Amino acid sequence: MDGFVYMEVGLDRVRGSGKHLQADSTRHSSVRGVSPPKRGTATQGHLLNWVHCLIRLPKMNSITPSESAITVFPSGRPLGAEIRGVDLRAVTDADFAAIQKAWNDHSVLLFRGQQLTDDDLIAFSRRFGDLDWPPIQETGRRFVEGYPEIYVVSNVIVNGEPIGSLGAGEATWHTDMSYLEDPPKASMLYALEVPPSAGNTYFCGMCHAYDSLPDALKRRIEGRLLKHDGTYNSGGFVRQGVTAVDDPVTSPGAYHPLVCTHPETKRRALYLGRRRNAYVQGLPLAESEALLDELWSIATREEFTWHNEWQVGDVVLWDNRCTMHRRDPFDPNSRRILHRTQVKGETRPTA
Repeated sequence: MDGFVYMEVGLDRVRGSGKHLQADSTRHSSVRGVSPPKRGTATQGHLLNWVHCLIRLPKMNSITPSESAITVFPSGRPLGAEIRGVDLRAVTDADFAAIQKAWNDHSVLLFRGQQLTDDDLIAFSRRFGDLDWPPIQETGRRFVEGYPEIYVVSNVIVNGEPIGSLGAGEATWHTDMSYLEDPPKASMLYALEVPPSAGNTYFCGMCHAYDSLPDALKRRIEGRLLKHDGTYNSGGFVRQGVTAVDDPVTSPGAYHPLVCTHPETKRRALYLGRRRNAYVQGLPLAESEALLDELWSIATREEFTWHNEWQVGDVVLWDNRCTMHRRDPFDPNSRRILHRTQVKGETRPTA
């Protein structure tokens, strides 16, 4: 049986790109001994000269160029990587294993140039687990007709009615649907139409944010529970069927540990959800507000972020258990339509 090796190689030892990535078999033995530049110390040029490769090694251990698979290009930031050389309509088991590993390593993955139907998007999303139905949008619309798993993110208005949610304004930092007792573990966005500029989506790494906390602050928040407000969505709209409440102590929502352990990587992460109406259980409101302000000022530092400048055909997958995201505003006269799926979590957030 042929085997697969997930390895790092320098681009000076690789020819081609995408599905036709070719490894120079005459230099293969020397590739194994080459060390990639260390994260955080390499120049941008060095980072661009290194990729993760999943290469099929036949029985003779010679590399067959036509059988090479995907490449993983890390962003050079604390999170984020681009996956090349894969059509999400035809993902093999070996490709999916590499995608899963890259997702655990980088938390956010970008796949460019995809051409998916809604059925294709659902099928790929289901590789990660059962799908959640999306929340009811502020307009009362819930999903794409015939596809209850798909949530429309759009500013487009047809016959006087928005076809989707969140409009063209800023979407503030948040974790998807953390106000539920069982939040989704993953979300995926597929870009159908995008503005010519702006509307970028930013992600921040909550494991790195937690790691950066002073020890005294880590001790202070250990074992604390945080209420994740269910009143407003990330666009600031009151959720359908909910009465507006602006008292963090009495607002609806679910309590989750302020610090959670990722069930797969076992890394610890801040789990903040969204800032509005958040409340740390058991603290006076003023003390809760001050503590959360301090944590948010650290978690959303630029050094912990990566962003995507959207192109039509982009698919972005992110891990809700260890990231937050936000969106820049954009020209409301531009059209923006994205379809979103979300994957159910197998376990509740736990410390």
